[in-house]
Amino acid sequence: MANRRLVLNFPPHLIDRPVTFELVRKYNLKINILRARITPREQGRLVMEVSGSKKDLESGLKFLEEMNVQVDSLAQDVRYHQDKCIECGVCTSICPTGALSVDRSDMHISFDREKCIACELCVPVCPYRVMEIVF
Repeated sequence: MANRRLVLNFPPHLIDRPVTFELVRKYNLKINILRARITPREQGRLVMEVSGSKKDLESGLKFLEEMNVQVDSLAQDVRYHQDKCIECGVCTSICPTGALSVDRSDMHISFDREKCIACELCVPVCPYRVMEIVF
């Protein structure tokens, strides 16, 4: 079973089309929507985990490409600039998934990319701009 976290950017003409439904029905993929933002007649952005057989996942991704949906890996979209971090811990209190956490023994902040859903809550609270979300 293959599992990937993806960011899908939909062009305006696909906003009203049930693309994720087609991924489930036609390609037997399991979809877990982590975050979505849709602006009617403008654009749509969907952050999701998708899993299924490697063959089905490849077919589903090809379908998205044919539909002109931009597909990016979520792992490439979240940047943690550790060199800027002063270990204040503000970001850890707002992170809903625990992707940002503090080790109480040495008060060191760590970032677990696998837990991150790119919710962007950490971005405005950090005065040093340690987290960057790139879509």
